[in-house]
Amino acid sequence: MIQFENVSKQYPDGTHALRQVNLKINKGELFVMIGPSGCGKTTMLKMINRLIERTDGTVRINERPIDEYNIHELRWNIGYVLQQIALFPHMTIAENIAVVPELRKWKSVQIHDRVHSLLDMVGLNGETYGDRKPGELSGGQQQRIGVLRALAADPEIVLMDEPFSALDPMSREKLQDDILEIQRQMKKTIVFVTHDIQEAMKLGDRICIMKDGQVLQVGTPEELVQKPADEFVRDFVGGPDIDVNQDHTSHFASDDQMVFDLEAIMVPLAPGHVPKSAKTAVPVSITLTDLLDVMDAYDTLLVEKNHQIVGQVSRTDLLRYWSGQLQQERGDGHE
Repeated sequence: MIQFENVSKQYPDGTHALRQVNLKINKGELFVMIGPSGCGKTTMLKMINRLIERTDGTVRINERPIDEYNIHELRWNIGYVLQQIALFPHMTIAENIAVVPELRKWKSVQIHDRVHSLLDMVGLNGETYGDRKPGELSGGQQQRIGVLRALAADPEIVLMDEPFSALDPMSREKLQDDILEIQRQMKKTIVFVTHDIQEAMKLGDRICIMKDGQVLQVGTPEELVQKPADEFVRDFVGGPDIDVNQDHTSHFASDDQMVFDLEAIMVPLAPGHVPKSAKTAVPVSITLTDLLDVMDAYDTLLVEKNHQIVGQVSRTDLLRYWSGQLQQERGDGHE
C-alpha cells in the first residue's frame, strides 16, 4: 500500500531527518509511528502527501511512485488530521465535515447522508450537532469533528499527526475508542504519529519505533514487548509489564481505583436531547480520580454509554450523592 524505499531527508543546514528508511505499510492497517522528539516520524508522515519532499529514495502508494501522481489527485485521496484541528468557526459542524465532498462536487443528498452517518458513528446525533458551531463543542468533540472531516470524502489513506496530544485524558480515551470503532467499520489505511507508548500499544496493528531518523523495529505490540530489537526498544516500550491488551475501560477501571457507575446518579436524557450548556461527556463508568479531574473544569457533564448520550450529571448531583453515601456509612458504623 505505502512503501518507503531507501528514503532519506537532509536539510540545507546538514541536519539528517531520515536516513535510508525502508518500510511497508499494509492496506487497511492502523500503523503507528513513535519515537523521541526529532526522530523523523512526522517527517515521514508528511512525505506521504508530499508536504515534505525527499532528498533520496522513493515513496510509493499502491506500487506507484508518489511523484507520478498529480499533487491534487494525491491529496484528494488522503485525509489529514492535525493536533490543532482548526475548524471553520463561522460554519456549522455539518458544513465543516462537508467541505471536501462539496469541493469534489458530491450531490447534496449524498453529502447529507455521509455527514449524518459519520456523526452517528461516533455517538454525535446529526440532528442535534449538525447545526451547531464549533464554539459550542468541547475540545474533544471538536477533535472528533476534525477526524470526521478527514474521512468525509472516503479517502483511501488517513494521516494523523499526534491528533489527541492536546486533549485531557478522558477526551483522549474517548477519541482513541472512536478511532478503533471507525477502523473496525471502515478499514482505512491509517498512519498515526504519537509520542505516547500506551496510545501506540492500544491503537496500533503494528508499531514503528524510530530514533535519529532511522527505523529500529516494526512489529505488533506483542512482538515489541516480547522480542525487542535492542535495549533502546526494550526501555522505550517498557518491558513485559506493559499492558498490550488494553480495552476501552483501561483508564477508568484500574484495580486500585474505585469506579463509579454514573447511571445511578445521572438525570436521564431523551434520545437526541443534548443540552447546549453541557460542554463535555464522560463514560458511564469512571474512576473517582478521573471524575474529580473533569468536574474541576465543568459544572455539568454529559454521560455516555455505548457511544450514545444517555444522561447528565451536575457537580451538585455528585455532592448530594456523596453526602448521602457518607451519612449512610456513618450510620452503618454506629449499628
